[in-house]
Amino acid sequence: MLNGKGGVGKTTTAVNMAAILSEVQPVLLVDADPQGSASWWVSRNPQPVTFDITTETDATLLGKLKKVSDYALIVVDTPPALNSSALAAVVPVADYILLPTPPAPMDLAALVNTIKTAIAPSGVAHRVLLTKVDSRSLAEAVDAQKTLNSLNIPACETVIRTYKAHERAALEGVPITQWRGANVKEARADYYRVAEELQQDWSPS
Repeated sequence: MLNGKGGVGKTTTAVNMAAILSEVQPVLLVDADPQGSASWWVSRNPQPVTFDITTETDATLLGKLKKVSDYALIVVDTPPALNSSALAAVVPVADYILLPTPPAPMDLAALVNTIKTAIAPSGVAHRVLLTKVDSRSLAEAVDAQKTLNSLNIPACETVIRTYKAHERAALEGVPITQWRGANVKEARADYYRVAEELQQDWSPS
């Protein structure tokens, strides 16, 4: 999970994707963000999540993630700083990069620059995920997807709509898959659809 900006739904995406993908395979979530948001989230609830989580910001160790053989999938919540040594270590060893961003033009412009300068040159497969989408103004997300398409930047067809459920799940220390409350079905469904898209990308053609 990568974006040079904070507050774009990166940790929310990391935790929820780790939870969904761990339903069928062993998953490790690595919290490489010095702010430790993912670790804070999971630590708030005594009930165990379905994935393992560890905090690691050391660039040397992050660069050795390929050698970890106990898990089918490792999800890394990277720091929101493009010049960080942790990010520089993770990108070269990544098999796939998901880039969460709100659809607002300024957020999108910053991310497009990040992709052109830091992601595309790496040759790592990647896809943009539009997050924090207001369901009352889906046109903005559609416009953002058209912009990305015109730039030959792959984007998920699914968008993550804004629901209070995401904030409340974080406060209760559970992924959206374990939360109970208003709009949870819709909030869950968005992330399950993203998981399906990613697994299609990962499947041998």
